[in-house]
This record gives sequence, C-alpha cells and structure tokens, in this order.
Amino acid sequence: MKRVVPLLLLLLVAAGCGEKEDVLEPSGSKQLSLMLDYFPNADHAGIYAAKAGGHFEQAGLDVEIRQPADPAAPIKQVAAGRVDLAISYQPEVLRARDEGLNVVAVGAVVQKPLTSIISLPEAKIREPADLKGKTVGTAGIDYQSAYLQTILDEANVPRDSVKERNVGFSLTPALLTGKVDAVLGAFWNYEGVELRLKDKHPRIIRMDEAGVPTYNELVLVANADALEREGDKIRAFIGALSRGVRDLRTDPDKATDALLEANPDLDPELQKASVEVTLPLFVAPPGKPFGWQDPDEWEAFAAWMQEKNLLKNPPDARSSYDNSLLPGSGL
Repeated sequence: MKRVVPLLLLLLVAAGCGEKEDVLEPSGSKQLSLMLDYFPNADHAGIYAAKAGGHFEQAGLDVEIRQPADPAAPIKQVAAGRVDLAISYQPEVLRARDEGLNVVAVGAVVQKPLTSIISLPEAKIREPADLKGKTVGTAGIDYQSAYLQTILDEANVPRDSVKERNVGFSLTPALLTGKVDAVLGAFWNYEGVELRLKDKHPRIIRMDEAGVPTYNELVLVANADALEREGDKIRAFIGALSRGVRDLRTDPDKATDALLEANPDLDPELQKASVEVTLPLFVAPPGKPFGWQDPDEWEAFAAWMQEKNLLKNPPDARSSYDNSLLPGSGL
C-alpha cells in the first residue's frame, strides 16, 4: 500500500549554503530507477542514508536502486531510457556525448577527483618526480594513461622512463604482490583508506594536485530528452539526496548503517572510515546548491580531454551538465 503524502510538502534543503526552498507537490508515489556505477559502497552513502531516512518517500518517490552487471552499462542504460538516473563519472559523460549519446550530468555526487596514484613506502614514491624508473599499474582505461602522461609532463619525467602495465581492476592486489610500484586508478578514499587500515602506510598522489584538471568524480546522469517531462521527479530526488547527506554529516555512523544493510558483505570499519574522509566532497562549495557543477571546471576538463585526443569531436561542455534541477535552482 502506498503511503499517503501531504498535498504540499515543504522541502528545506540544509546540506548547502545559499539555497532557496523548493516547494514540491508530490501526488502519490512516483517510480524512479537509479543505477549505481559499482556495487554499493561508501561513495553511495548519501543515497542509502536518504532512503533509510525516508527522504525519498517524503518527496513522493519510490526509488529502485540497481547495481550494474557491467561498469560501462549505467550511461548506456540511461541513454536507452531503461533507467531514470545513473551514477557515472565526468569523463564518461563527455565521452558518451562525444559518441552521440544524449545524456547530461544533472548533479555532482562527489565534487572532486578520487582517482589517485597509490604506492607503498618501499617504492620510495613521495611525489610525481619519483615515478621515474617505476612501473605503474592502471585499469587499462585510456584516460588513466592520459592522467599519467599529464602528471609526468608536469614533473618533467620522460614518458619512456616509466612503464605502464594494465592490471585490470586488480589494482590493490598488483600493488601488494609487487607486480607494480604504484597504481593509478585506485581511489584515495577507498583503496587508500583500506591500505591504511591494514597498516600498509600508503603514499597517495591526487590527480588534481599533480597537474590533471579537477573534475567531479561521480555525477548523476539523466537522459537529456527526459528532462522536460521528468524534471520535477529528478529535482525531488536530488533534494532528497541532499537531506541524506545532511544525515550523514549529523550522524555518520547511523547513516552508514543503511549502506551496510544494503550490502552486508562490506567491511563496516572500512566503510565508516571511507565515509568520514569522503564527507567533505559530498558537499558543494560555500554559497552553491547541493550537487553544484562548476562551469569553468567542466570547460577546462573537456578541453584537456580534447587535447589528449580522448574525444573525436570538439566538446560542448556547457551542454554536458545542467545545474537547473539542483535544490533551489531554476525555480
């Protein structure tokens, strides 16, 4: 039986500063499907906190959270109209649009890059210049190779002095078994935290601190053709998500329990430690609404992708994201 919701529901978004009040008029319970980028983990803590806190339900939404069988599937599923929203990555949005998929990022879930170079103390890599003569493992994604090239260029390290090895998604195992000296593609807030909890004393170089233009690591992606007819539903979802993040900030342990319930295989200590370090990145810059996507950052990152021949066509960064559905925006 559907829960009866008030005719007028005043949603006050308190997760960010400088936001207006959104007044929504939910009628019944609208179905909304969300596909994650990966299995449920700390990066999705705000989503599960919003669900557990009843924020989706209060916004008149019945949210179905799906996991992808293939990490490349979420954007394609959105483009095909099979799901309403997907979690993906800013580089993937730009690439999808370059390939003709009519998708658009409607909000940032994680504001800054999580991708990083991680090594162990025995490799003696403290800064990018120390990569000279080393072997770096990646997941075989071309823009990871471009990240590495940019970092080496910034550090004046000859490209031919560094060996890149494709280790697939076995980044941490490749590092721990000594197959590589460092990995590029692991997240500093997840694999980095996991290694720290195991007393491996990881050394971390973040992308945006080593020459790669900053970007939103995780974004909410919608079908651009659906924005006009589904805009209210998407706005309600983002507003509810902002309140889930507020719950995380207020009581991280309690809110993270919802994530652990959704995925019992997760290590509670790791997830809570990961949520703790990621929390600041769930929140928009001061004075901006929750989910804010910076226009200048999108332009700079798109230009970098074009410069590195990662896109076939000149990118239209301004059409790749949309801030009008964020809490308090576009009213």
